Amino acid sequence: MTTNASEPCLTLTSPTDVLAAVPYLVGFHPVDSLIVLGLTRGQAKLATRWPLPFPPGTLEPLSALFHREAITHIILIGYGPGDRVTPAVDEARRLAARAGVGVDEALRAEGGRYWSYVCDVPQCCPPEGTPYDTSTSQIAAEATVHGLVALPDRQSLERTIAPLTGPVRVSMRRATTEAVAEFRTRLMEATDANAFAQQFVTRGLVRVRAALATHAAGGRLDDAEAARLGLDLAVIRIRDEAWTLAGDSHAALWKDLTRRLEPRFTPPAASLLAMASWRTGDSVLATIALERALTTDPSYSMANLLMHALQQLLSPATLLDRLPAPSELDTAMGPVNAGWLIPLINNLDEDHETAA
Repeated sequence: MTTNASEPCLTLTSPTDVLAAVPYLVGFHPVDSLIVLGLTRGQAKLATRWPLPFPPGTLEPLSALFHREAITHIILIGYGPGDRVTPAVDEARRLAARAGVGVDEALRAEGGRYWSYVCDVPQCCPPEGTPYDTSTSQIAAEATVHGLVALPDRQSLERTIAPLTGPVRVSMRRATTEAVAEFRTRLMEATDANAFAQQFVTRGLVRVRAALATHAAGGRLDDAEAARLGLDLAVIRIRDEAWTLAGDSHAALWKDLTRRLEPRFTPPAASLLAMASWRTGDSVLATIALERALTTDPSYSMANLLMHALQQLLSPATLLDRLPAPSELDTAMGPVNAGWLIPLINNLDEDHETAA
């Protein structure tokens, strides 16, 4: 089989090749995980992962995914001890059979050995497992040459969007304090709260578009610009402007803000990073970004909506096709009023968090 779940194409001819390719398809070397590779015409069209163990019924969304993506066959790879992997593999095989999807291979890998659930011939699938060494496969070399990356574990991927520390954090905290003070001063001096809100939203929309243009041109926001944009995105209308402008090249901006903003301002940026990652096929990074957002604000609606969509294995087009154009947001949300600033004001009233 060949893969196109991650470009470029990799040709897999053995269980060792499959085990060598999986880390590059999900972005890290999995442990205690179930991986499902969905195939169409011999090509891997998708790769999905679940941590083990998981409760019964977790894999139910696979049925709709198989249908939507025209998946005809799957390969299952479980990482970990049999008491964790086997129930998950069994559930996946039942769902595949119900959907008329063939299971080309089902493997369990642990301790440098793999076992097949679809082969019971001792000569090729001994009960004690088959030793494997992914370094003997050309897959890792091919993937590395083509720029694909497999981090050591999920925690390593989490660290790629973790809050920045040291001098960067000190500088951003100072810039945030100044941005908050400026906002408070302007708010206290305003004689018309609705007019102030209108002005703030108008300027925020301009800053969103300017930030996207800066990053598209290879630039980066300075600390003051990043801090101001963090305040802007706390206003739903401004955040939704960024959401409706979602593009494949915008992930770098949202990743940068997710790392640099003070934690209480990260949920919007992390959610936008999740959307940008999801639309390019990186559902693992999208999930990690949403976990960042929900750790800070468990009730953040955009993050909860996207997390539900990911858990249900929906296509990003399901949401993107329903998003209004930026010009339609004003009609949908109505005239700007002071109430739009309440989420931001509530955020300002929270105590500052100290970065780890």
